Amino acid sequence: MKITIIHGQSHKGSTYHIAEMLAEKLNGDVTEFFLPRDFGAFCIGCTNCFGKSEDMCPHYETLKPITEALDNADVIILASPVYVYHVTGSMKSFLDHYGYRWMVHRPEERMFQKQAVCISTAAGGGMKSANKDMADSTFYWGIPKTYRYGAGVAAVSWEGVKPKLKRRIEAKTTALARKIQRNQGRVKPSLKTKCFFYIMRLLQKRDWNPVDADYWREKGWLGRKRPWRR
Repeated sequence: MKITIIHGQSHKGSTYHIAEMLAEKLNGDVTEFFLPRDFGAFCIGCTNCFGKSEDMCPHYETLKPITEALDNADVIILASPVYVYHVTGSMKSFLDHYGYRWMVHRPEERMFQKQAVCISTAAGGGMKSANKDMADSTFYWGIPKTYRYGAGVAAVSWEGVKPKLKRRIEAKTTALARKIQRNQGRVKPSLKTKCFFYIMRLLQKRDWNPVDADYWREKGWLGRKRPWRR
């Protein structure tokens, strides 16, 4: 099992430790990146990725190693502490760069066989909205199964988290790892994902954006082929 972790911060706090804990229990080959250390550019809104090609993005080469790791992974873990009830600015900026991969544009077909996990922590609240920030992208990328785990740790560092809560986190990540391992190679898009795909397919048939329509046509998705069929 190949695992790619995107850490929404460069320091190693509670979110980092929970993501590492889960990855260790999955017992796979882990590739991880820290934001903004490994990628910190803001999307400048040039729309080159939408109207021309993703390799026309001014940050394409810097982002390329992360993109390749995402594509090669069986499991993608997006981990971000809560900043004002949402993900970190670094995580948001990172996800902004993959707007062209949403199903409305040019989804990567390998995403339709993966699993994803969104992890967030806070001293207080905001985990639900932070996880939604990340899960919105994994859904619109086409990933069939996304797990969400938010932990209110009542501390500003991992060392400050109470032992009882750490035991609860251990149990939760163990259960989550078992689910992921059980579903490995068996995930299928939900009815919601398929319905959204077919709506986007109708949109592409109208040739509203030639770059996107050509992509769908080349993939055979305007015909009988589907990205979730192997």
